[in-house]
Amino acid sequence: MSGHANISLFVPHAGCPHRCAFCDQRTLSGQAEPACAADVARAVARALPGLKKHPQAELAFFGGSFTAIPRAEMTGLLEAALPFVQNGTVSGIRVSTRPDAVEDGVLALLKRYGVTAVELGAQSMDARVLEENRRGHTPEDVVRAAERVRRAGFSLGLQMMTGMYGDTARGAEETAARLAALGPDTVRIYPALVLRGSAWERWYRAGRYRPPSLEETVELCARLWAFFEARGIRVIRLGLHASPELEAGRVAGPWHPAFGELCRSRLFLHAALRTLAGAAPGEVLLRVSPRELSQALGQRRQNLALLQQAGYRVQIVPDAAVRPGMFAVRLPSGEERAASIHKEGGGCS
Repeated sequence: MSGHANISLFVPHAGCPHRCAFCDQRTLSGQAEPACAADVARAVARALPGLKKHPQAELAFFGGSFTAIPRAEMTGLLEAALPFVQNGTVSGIRVSTRPDAVEDGVLALLKRYGVTAVELGAQSMDARVLEENRRGHTPEDVVRAAERVRRAGFSLGLQMMTGMYGDTARGAEETAARLAALGPDTVRIYPALVLRGSAWERWYRAGRYRPPSLEETVELCARLWAFFEARGIRVIRLGLHASPELEAGRVAGPWHPAFGELCRSRLFLHAALRTLAGAAPGEVLLRVSPRELSQALGQRRQNLALLQQAGYRVQIVPDAAVRPGMFAVRLPSGEERAASIHKEGGGCS
């Protein structure tokens, strides 16, 4: 994932006309009360020490349906945020909302207040899956909303969820392909988690719903990540942010506090196996960017163990000359190869 950074404020449930089957935004956001205008300045002040590392940081309103909250509350939050765009403290404002809540009038209002990016919670592009999970919108709503956001001149972000009730890995790949066709600048991928108080919890306890395992989800999300990145679409989040509330409210599902790291490690493993295909077994030297050494090794050096099972005794070393996302391999024969962790074209066709 990129070095994307947000100063995030959450508006849990605010403006949302539906209670999706998976939803408990208070657990997801880690706060019980929605943000108010006074919270904006406090959040920026807390984040200021770290902003030097992220000059393109955005002020972001997440967690609810921002464009559907009462107009006075929405403009109050935007008025509090706008001065930080005007003085250069942040590069822009990012909002997250439902695909059925982005009419042209509200987009024009967002533009006047310095909003630069609009993310749409698509979750799936399968009409049946959306209906069974009580999303309250259709795939066609996503298409129309994406077109409006693009036409209004915003950066377009799309969010999808894997492992939803009634969905499959193949269904998630088809959703990814349809989302990519809409030309988003960014994507977030969230694996399904069963949260306390949600309809999914009831279905899970009744044996009606079983989320995919962590292993299945890492494998799928690594493929999705490669698919988007191969098309120049930045994946700016993979998995939910860790928080005490999430830990306490999670009932089941493929949770790991470093989920994105697991997926990137899996990409390294797949890429190494592709690059070594057909090579004679033996000693292999793999050079990676120092920033990605831990990902290349895998959690508890798992990638080394799996490569050894394939017949290769691999040494992975940092090399500042290697660009992130790439690696260099010296085969047992002495041949040198360079490769990307993102397979050209990706899956999800």
